[in-house]
Amino acid sequence: MILYITVAAVTALLAGLVDNHPTRQSYKLTRQQLCNRVCLTAIFAILFLLSACRLNVGNDYARYVEFMHLVNCDAYVPTEVGFNLLVKLVYGLSGYENFLLVFAFYSFVTVLFFLLAMYEQSDEFGLAFFLFMTLGYYFQTFSTVRYYLALAVALYSMKFVLRRQWGRFVVLVLLGSAFHKSLLVVIPLYFLASLAWKKWQLAIAALFCTTFLFLQDYYLKLVVILYPTYEDTEYLEGGTSYISILRCAAVLVFAGIVYRMRRPEDGAKKQNGAEERLPEETLWNRRFWFYFYLNLGALILYVFCSFLPIISRIGYYLMVSQILFLPMLLRAVPDRKWRRLFRVGILLAALLYFAMYLRKGANDGVLILPYRTFFFHEMVDILSDVT
Repeated sequence: MILYITVAAVTALLAGLVDNHPTRQSYKLTRQQLCNRVCLTAIFAILFLLSACRLNVGNDYARYVEFMHLVNCDAYVPTEVGFNLLVKLVYGLSGYENFLLVFAFYSFVTVLFFLLAMYEQSDEFGLAFFLFMTLGYYFQTFSTVRYYLALAVALYSMKFVLRRQWGRFVVLVLLGSAFHKSLLVVIPLYFLASLAWKKWQLAIAALFCTTFLFLQDYYLKLVVILYPTYEDTEYLEGGTSYISILRCAAVLVFAGIVYRMRRPEDGAKKQNGAEERLPEETLWNRRFWFYFYLNLGALILYVFCSFLPIISRIGYYLMVSQILFLPMLLRAVPDRKWRRLFRVGILLAALLYFAMYLRKGANDGVLILPYRTFFFHEMVDILSDVT
């Protein structure tokens, strides 16, 4: 636990030195740009090495080693083609079952996409990265490695949605779905969140949500079609997360407060007695409502769709936007005192969440504690070794 706290603190301090909107000078590398490169490289190296050097750390580490072994033996495994091809390639080049290198690949790509997404899209990289660490996103990459690679791709793909670059968005999602097919769900969900919803359309959507209360068996059949291995297993048991509901509700309330506090003239200019919106204001509103609808969608899913076994995966594709949304909202608060107060509240809430997360780090379903590395430990026997 001390190791994780130290890593989170050190990387968060380094992230605080990063300015992801630096002043640029033609043909000259500024001091801030150099600082950004050094700090980002250090952050990436720390996070990548901590993840890549782990051994049997994560809820399903041993299960993934078993899957890799079965893939290498040409046996059936319920994993996607990208995962299977990667295992075949790594094991073939290594000449043995080098599962450590497969995990290292996932660590490299996942951390890279998360950092790129925060650096390119956040209003304040330091705060976005702090939330990334304290809300448990990084440490959860130790488990369900396929899903968290897809989650990193989903976060990065949001910039293409906001730019209306649908071709690039779809191509990126399709590539990511080769490693976890649940990523495909973001194509309709992100598209719906990007629309300019009218009140009557929201009313129809609210009526549609009531179908989740009366047609649960139908929706469960759809889940079985997508995940046939779930049929007649405990995986079809639903459940919800009250912490996620609370997080989404709190973010939506904060968004509503900031939207009301934000002065209309912020981002507008007077011209010939008429008010003309600037492109920056249009972009701000587009981002605001996109992130807002993502969190509203997550809240609806957690409240009305708790019977679905994959609710947490779908919800996280929507909730991950919070690490971009909160810095954006905080920057938009016009009053400095209120901004400081909200910042303190966000930081304290994130630290409390981090403490709660680490407290259950050794529990089943998390298992990121204790930390082990292949330098000092041996891999435990997998199922194929004992049967």
